Amino acid sequence: MLNLQDIEQAAQRLQGHLLNTPCVASQTLSQLTGAQIYLKFENLQYTASFKERGACNKLAQLSEAERRRGVIAMSAGNHAQGVAYHAQRLGIRAVIVMPRFTPGVKVERTRGFGAEVVLHGDTLDESRTHALALAEREGLVFVHPYDDEAIVAGQGTVGLEMMQAVPDLDMLVIAVGGGGLIAGVATAAKAIKPGIEVIGVQTARFPAMVNAIKGTHYPQGTSTIADGIAVSRPGVITQAIIAHRVNDLLLVDEGDIEQAIVMLLEIEKTLVEGAGAAGLAALLKYPARFAGKKVGLVLCGGNIEPLLLAAIIARGMVRAGRLARIKVGARDVPGSLAKITATVADAGANIDEVHHQRAFTMLSAQNVEIELVIQTRGRSHIAQVLQALQSEGFEATEQF
Repeated sequence: MLNLQDIEQAAQRLQGHLLNTPCVASQTLSQLTGAQIYLKFENLQYTASFKERGACNKLAQLSEAERRRGVIAMSAGNHAQGVAYHAQRLGIRAVIVMPRFTPGVKVERTRGFGAEVVLHGDTLDESRTHALALAEREGLVFVHPYDDEAIVAGQGTVGLEMMQAVPDLDMLVIAVGGGGLIAGVATAAKAIKPGIEVIGVQTARFPAMVNAIKGTHYPQGTSTIADGIAVSRPGVITQAIIAHRVNDLLLVDEGDIEQAIVMLLEIEKTLVEGAGAAGLAALLKYPARFAGKKVGLVLCGGNIEPLLLAAIIARGMVRAGRLARIKVGARDVPGSLAKITATVADAGANIDEVHHQRAFTMLSAQNVEIELVIQTRGRSHIAQVLQALQSEGFEATEQF
């Protein structure tokens, strides 16, 4: 089984080729969660993901004959970019097979690193099958995203750096898809500090590793905002390491991940994708599990579709009560809308949207229903706005 020496050798190969990313305390997140949180900013890598560690380690060990043949990989995005970037740097041909619905930002960045991108299949399994067929047909070296000891050793350098930066960590909380990152991190961390706890986090929509390790039978979904860990089949190598070296695996929901993305953006001013927020999502969902502990989180990736990010931010504002939709009933006469908007303004809220509804309403024909989307300071402020409208004689309610 993979050992600390393998990871230390990987660290030597990677030296000078990628960042030893910051691992720093977050005072605000620590106060909010009740744990002492240290963040490892892997989203600051050149490809915005830890994945290039494993890719670089794997490619650096190819023979000259293998380099001439070229490499092929299947990936939803981050592994693709890692392989493409380091293959370009080393002068190796790279072919990347990606599922057809991979976020456009990841597809374009992969192409930007000089790789030949093939969009095939609706799932990673279908992409894998096609990639293996192409590897056979064209004589390419297959670079697996997680089920390869060289890949796992490269990812394990994250754990090595975290233990060097903060030796007294009590726990490491790591997102889990195929298991390459947590297998490598657990190998390094447990060798350096045997008593440390390593906790894995999967999205409830893709619980393959939880099912494999715990013998559960949670159903698998079809999509998740944490597409980087949307893996339906755990690795053989990684599963064996996880069973031996990981203390526990937890599941988080889509809403937990959304909340964590918004918190990291707002509090830490750092952008993460769904997988990158999974660790914090676990602390938000299971605070008692981590209370009082010194916890290391890996922000494992920052590649997220801009439109998805915009939707997540808006939904986060709704959950926090900072964006609200209210319905106001009023007489359909000149000046009513002006009075409503003035009342909202006097209450300190800002109006985003206004919509009149005359036909689809149960109000009398002389009345109009006005729907407002407003920016507020929070739940109590929404109540103040509603009270102000009602005190002016309007029927006003919040819509959910």
